[in-house]
Amino acid sequence: MRLSDLQLKMVINVKNGKHLGVIVDAEVTTTGEINYFVVAPRHFFKRLFKSDPENNITIEQIVKIGEDVILVDL
Repeated sequence: MRLSDLQLKMVINVKNGKHLGVIVDAEVTTTGEINYFVVAPRHFFKRLFKSDPENNITIEQIVKIGEDVILVDL
């Protein structure tokens, strides 16, 4: 699966059902391993007015990657 495919999916927290946003970037090591994904709110105004607009999601926090959503356990 490509990063561009993951960027189209909504990221949802399974503990409270909150929509965290979408994947906007990934931190990758020199060996090609993914350290974490950067998740930001989809809407511009949410990014502008939130105090902590980005979440870093590690591979271990991902519960399930579905057709339309990525479920994470934060």
